[in-house]
Amino acid sequence: MPKRLVFTKAGAPETMRVETFDASPPGPGEVAVDVAYGGINFADLLQRLGLYNPRPPYPFTPGYEASGTVVALGKGVDHLEVGDSVIAVPGTGAHTSHLNCAAERVIRIPEGTTLEAAAAVPVTYLTAHHMLHHLGHLTSEHSVLIHGGGGGVGTAALQLCRWAGVERVWATASAGKADIIRSFGGTPIDRHSEDFVDVIRTATEGVGVDHVLDPIGGDHLVRSLSACREGGNVYTFGMSSFAPSEKRRPIRTALAWLRRKEIDPLRLMARNRALFGVHMGTWSRQDVILEQMERLVQGVAEGHLVPVIDRVFPIEQAPAAHQHMHDGNNVGKVLFSM
Repeated sequence: MPKRLVFTKAGAPETMRVETFDASPPGPGEVAVDVAYGGINFADLLQRLGLYNPRPPYPFTPGYEASGTVVALGKGVDHLEVGDSVIAVPGTGAHTSHLNCAAERVIRIPEGTTLEAAAAVPVTYLTAHHMLHHLGHLTSEHSVLIHGGGGGVGTAALQLCRWAGVERVWATASAGKADIIRSFGGTPIDRHSEDFVDVIRTATEGVGVDHVLDPIGGDHLVRSLSACREGGNVYTFGMSSFAPSEKRRPIRTALAWLRRKEIDPLRLMARNRALFGVHMGTWSRQDVILEQMERLVQGVAEGHLVPVIDRVFPIEQAPAAHQHMHDGNNVGKVLFSM
């Protein structure tokens, strides 16, 4: 029987449930996918908390990405075949065992690429690639600071920097994630014991870096601007500072949200910095997404990109998977198994 994860209302991980449903055949222009794995992203956690938009009204099935096997084709679909191993990026609703997805959002994966690895590619690697390459025009001469260097987007960004020949790369994380950062050519910064602004200013002789990737938000984002050089770019793509964790209880999280600082556009102008807000779930230009996804799939097939998978949770253990990410325990990507 097909099954899917459902966010019943805004709240703690325990507000989720897994339910069965009757699958329908794919409509015109759609592909039916028997899902093997679904990727979990921090945006899913923030959607569950009610802090992230856009999102469907509760109850709804979350999930931006999945991998699996094509089991049926809707009318007009001719670039895929039944039995193909694919990545699907439906926008929402991917955390299900049976997915009907628009065919233009389904990409065949190369032979030799596992479905597990494929599920770890779309959101994290696409987000990192979009920031560094599509928006940032990354070159080997640039310098990069990656916050959350041990997470899914962080490890993806480190690999993209290495692929591009970038040598000056720093990444913040807890001390236990320093080795994974070094393994991809980055210099770790202990987020608990070091001030990343001081480290970057010292390492760059006060200049700052060309690119700063910040999934934390709040006051942290303001400090990221201080680590960015003149003419550089800061990319904000998350709000993990507002998500409850083992050390951050809901009341403290609410207070942090209320105390968040606004970014002054006049200050950006005076300091000649750019601030990009990035949410690939709302990006509507499919040609740009597909072009980047094709390059990423090529990168995986050629060995330039090696998805780092932290853990695979059965879909029935969704609350534990979400809490694992809330607490920052993951190194790389967390997946659901269907």
